[in-house]
Amino acid sequence: MREITVGDVRIASIVERDGPWRKIANMFPNADVELARRHLATMDPFLYDPGSDKLVLPYQTFVVRTPRHTILIDTCTGDHKGHPAPWDFPVQPWLTNFHALGLKYEDIDYVFCTHLHIDHTGWNTRLVNGRWVPTFPNAKYIFHRQEYAFWEDDALSGANSHGDNGSVWRMNCLPIVEAGQALLIDESYSLDDTFFLSVTPGHSPFHCCVHIRSRGKEAIVTGDLMHHALQCIEPDWSSGFDTDPIESAKTRWKFFGQYADSNILMLPIHFPSPTMGRIASNGDRFRYVFSA
Repeated sequence: MREITVGDVRIASIVERDGPWRKIANMFPNADVELARRHLATMDPFLYDPGSDKLVLPYQTFVVRTPRHTILIDTCTGDHKGHPAPWDFPVQPWLTNFHALGLKYEDIDYVFCTHLHIDHTGWNTRLVNGRWVPTFPNAKYIFHRQEYAFWEDDALSGANSHGDNGSVWRMNCLPIVEAGQALLIDESYSLDDTFFLSVTPGHSPFHCCVHIRSRGKEAIVTGDLMHHALQCIEPDWSSGFDTDPIESAKTRWKFFGQYADSNILMLPIHFPSPTMGRIASNGDRFRYVFSA
């Protein structure tokens, strides 16, 4: 994604991995696969790889620079976490892209997490002398209070209701709280009248979108509200990683209806370059229009 401006704010992307990732039925268990292929034949070709029959789903972090702060939104899968395949990504691409933006760990003022899954919290911490410590020593990390409480309870109770998210919480989230660098907030939180949150539940219990406003312009980092542009055409197709697939679909219908045909720029974490775009009406459904 090229760097963009929203008023006085600059937004760039750090890509951890890119390219074909999952087959349609693997990503969206309730999808009609043949209908999905027909949709894809009419959509931007970079969204799907026919050779592997896989959807293209990158992993990326957004870097937001305001006149006062440097902020990361979602931090991919991370540093030497020991995850099994296919989550065992090499660390160098993210680090190389981070430093290519002229950044050092000490430069980050805030880290916003749309939710607390494996691929959105990974670079929150790094391993130093056998301990997980905050990667960004000067940063405050923004977690929704109830999202954090849900995964804390899930981990401490041993429920592991969403795969291995208990170990993710222990590695990526708990050390932030223990270091005193967490801000546990609710959706009323705002930062400098530039950042505010809206709760968009379903993918996780208190998943949030991050809104960025400056000089009458707005962009929304949508996290995992949607994983692929197919979901604009078929909002009922929920990811197999959603905590509550029914609520996730309801949230998409509501969100798309609210923002369709507006000038508000969308920044979905898992959409391939050029990533940014807008929601447009498409009969009784919607479509995603990528910005050039």
